[in-house]
Amino acid sequence: MAQIAGMRRNLNLPNLLTVFRIFLVPLIVAILLVEFEGRAFFALALFLLASLTDFVDGYLARRNNQITPLGILLDPIADKLLVSSSFISLVALKLAPAWAVIILVGREIGVTGLRAIAAGHGMLIPASSLGKKKMLLEVISVVLLILSLKYPFLGRAGTVFLYFAVVLSLYSAGEYIIKFLKLSS
Repeated sequence: MAQIAGMRRNLNLPNLLTVFRIFLVPLIVAILLVEFEGRAFFALALFLLASLTDFVDGYLARRNNQITPLGILLDPIADKLLVSSSFISLVALKLAPAWAVIILVGREIGVTGLRAIAAGHGMLIPASSLGKKKMLLEVISVVLLILSLKYPFLGRAGTVFLYFAVVLSLYSAGEYIIKFLKLSS
């Protein structure tokens, strides 16, 4: 009976929104990579919807006291899948520089691994405010780069936001490393 209650607790609206965001990722990638009229707007609409679920699921979980271990685990994975796969697709379309995306994706894998190691030792490294700002820069960059499919002049602005995201990404990775070292000493 306790297992069923735990499963019900995990099947709350915030967690369902997170799972929905994960399911949107392959659809966004497919729309970006298949040429057809209006793909920029379809991809953009789905990317914005997915990005909105990131805000809404966290807000609802905190407001309704529905924060669960599943949500704590899935939410950052969903964010990383959404942003990383979108950027990788934009590299394939030659709209984003590969070196910058490699840094961003590498940072995501590294920080996730570091947080998992910490969690395995009973230490919690919460998301940093810089990490959240980085995510915002990434979302703005992806939006502008997707729009550059239709309006090429927006590509430069999207790349500038991407470069700022790279800088913030490296800085926030340093913050996570310092937090980890302090907690493990």
